[in-house]
Amino acid sequence: MTNTPLAVLDLVPIPSGSTAAQAMRNSIDLARQAERFGYARYWFAEHHLNPGVAGTSPAIMIALTAAATSTIRVGSGAVLMGHRTALSTVEEFGLVDALHPGRLDLGLGRSGGRPAEPTPAPVNGRAPNGLLIPPRFSAAHLLASPRFVLQRTLLQLPGARSQDYVEQVDDLLRLLRGTYRSADGEPAIPVPGAGARIQVWILGSSGGESAEVAGANGLRFAANYHVSPASVLEAVDGYRAAFRPSDELERPYVSVSADVVVAPDTDTARELATGYALWVRGIRTGEGAIPFPTPEEARAHGWTDADRELVADRVDTQFVGDPAEVADRLEQLREATGADELVVTTITHDHADRVRSYELLAREWRRRSR
Repeated sequence: MTNTPLAVLDLVPIPSGSTAAQAMRNSIDLARQAERFGYARYWFAEHHLNPGVAGTSPAIMIALTAAATSTIRVGSGAVLMGHRTALSTVEEFGLVDALHPGRLDLGLGRSGGRPAEPTPAPVNGRAPNGLLIPPRFSAAHLLASPRFVLQRTLLQLPGARSQDYVEQVDDLLRLLRGTYRSADGEPAIPVPGAGARIQVWILGSSGGESAEVAGANGLRFAANYHVSPASVLEAVDGYRAAFRPSDELERPYVSVSADVVVAPDTDTARELATGYALWVRGIRTGEGAIPFPTPEEARAHGWTDADRELVADRVDTQFVGDPAEVADRLEQLREATGADELVVTTITHDHADRVRSYELLAREWRRRSR
């Protein structure tokens, strides 16, 4: 039995043969359905210069989705603070909160213009309960890829330097609370934004700075098993070790993400997930996420051993199967990480299959909570 809430993470994927406008319509529809299915949150990720992802602005997607729903929490998973200021972020989310008070989650990501943070040594194999912990994937080559360099150039003003992340989070929290003062004592009160009932989360893929910042400030923490399965355990351990109670939280609060595809039977689920490996390959080569392929398009790709190795950790840790199989693996993930919530991200070529996947999982999860 489980009472652990489920949430949704949406990249606003563009299926092959479709458009960004249709991808946005699909996401808004999925959010409405997710609210009806009983999901607790609906988060949007931020990605740039990806031909197959329309989720470039979480704040805009959140505003559209909040207007189309009524009860589900909506938020970012995450906004990338490496090319933002604390004030612009608080003002953006404050605008949305002014119309939809008490429903917003502001998830902060460290990346987006800053170098990757160092990570502890990997622990490969399996967690004590059998959860797969694959070898660590090194993303160092992506930082020098032409697309990433261009992204960083276009997102930042010439000569601009990203603010220290610890200072940036501190500024953001003080702006939200209305307590910000400059070194000269000058107050800054963002309107709207100050006093907004926005939940602040930190997203992280390791036990490094992001986990430490979340813990030290007594904030909620979201660990990315679906992005970096090799370091999920050290991420949640690092957060809990750094945690200090705050006015918001007396104890650590963790969500953990997973890539999932559910269908009425295992064979159908595997067919729907066929395009996932090719989609991940685009990301891992530095080309960017491609429009999500049909199973036939994915099978037509000439796979090399290097290709397979490049995507192995993500493919091996995707939860694909019938509702009971996937729910079992989510319970395993929850047990291994001690997660308070689980965040599910599902991509299929056809929108109806994606909606059905979330519906089947919610129904099975609800059955187990009785």
